[in-house]
Amino acid sequence: MLVASTASADGGISELIRELSRTMHRPPSLEVEVFTLDRGGNADPAGWEGIAMNRAKTRGPRSFGYSADLVATLRNSDVDLLHVHGLWMYPSIAARRWHAKTRRPYLISPQGMLDPWALANKSWKKRIAMRLYEDAHLQNASCLHAVGDSEVESIRALGYRSPICVIPNGVNPPPADLPAPGWRERLPTDARILLFLGRLTPKKGPGQLIRAWSALQENWPAARPWHLVFVGPGPEPYLQELKSLATRVGEEDSIHFIGPAYGIDKATSYAAADAFALPSFSEGMPLAALEAWSHGLPALLTPQCNLPEGFARDAAIAIDPEVGSIADGLRRLTAMTDVQRAAMGQRGQQLVTDCFSWEAATRQLEEVYRWMLGQGPQPDTIRLD
Repeated sequence: MLVASTASADGGISELIRELSRTMHRPPSLEVEVFTLDRGGNADPAGWEGIAMNRAKTRGPRSFGYSADLVATLRNSDVDLLHVHGLWMYPSIAARRWHAKTRRPYLISPQGMLDPWALANKSWKKRIAMRLYEDAHLQNASCLHAVGDSEVESIRALGYRSPICVIPNGVNPPPADLPAPGWRERLPTDARILLFLGRLTPKKGPGQLIRAWSALQENWPAARPWHLVFVGPGPEPYLQELKSLATRVGEEDSIHFIGPAYGIDKATSYAAADAFALPSFSEGMPLAALEAWSHGLPALLTPQCNLPEGFARDAAIAIDPEVGSIADGLRRLTAMTDVQRAAMGQRGQQLVTDCFSWEAATRQLEEVYRWMLGQGPQPDTIRLD
């Protein structure tokens, strides 16, 4: 596994790779190593026990992650195949150089970074990166990995004709008998809680959610009031911007910023919530939404979350990432009875059980790996068109 960061604070990709690696690592039939950048303060050893971790020192801008050590470390390894997660940073160059030296195959999981919104964000930088190294990186991959049909369409729209394996992300069942999170005592005991959990960035729409929340507050009953809780890390200037927005719209008492939570602390936040919201502009397949369903939470999701199964199973309310649509979704959610919301959450829980297990995802990826190495037939997950 090759990824820029394994730190939980850098977003859901690191957690996804950790769970994928732990589930897949089954010596001697399949051994997993992780190659990542040491960008200063991003070490996160918890949960990686048993997985070989190779950290390469970086120089220059943290956002690019240049590391001469990374190429050398990859070349000196005896891995049969490289699975690259994410784009737009130096690991893309390192993967291609490793391939050129060893002639061994590599698979790329773009992790939603080729979606139209993601490409439009800081587009001039990505155009330069595409011309300098990323296009060659994508063109030389033996296979590309998409989490769903929408990502397949985004990849094909850019002209890449490599085989694509379509395999969704997974999620673990939640622990039992979770305690209340520390932040719960700050809220009224009878409050209902709408949870936003994830990295706080403009891409995920927290500002739009705050504005929509403000538009509805005056119409909600005083009994059993709703509170909006943000759990997750984010750049300090942006966090201050969101807090100022909550104050400006007069909702500083009903909107709460908890900060990051990982492991059992994150699980307790899901367990304390009554519903989940992710009004994102762009996602690969958000682990947070799958985790919310695994905890039995009804959800507000955008189509850009790439989880159409949730709408088909009536486990989520569809919203667009703009204030009016989010407000409409909030009205529908809060107008439901407790029984109706619980039933929606149970449908999400069953959906995760049926379609989004790590065991299924790792089994399908292993079939792809062996096919790429000439050790097995073409899997059903591969698309050549």
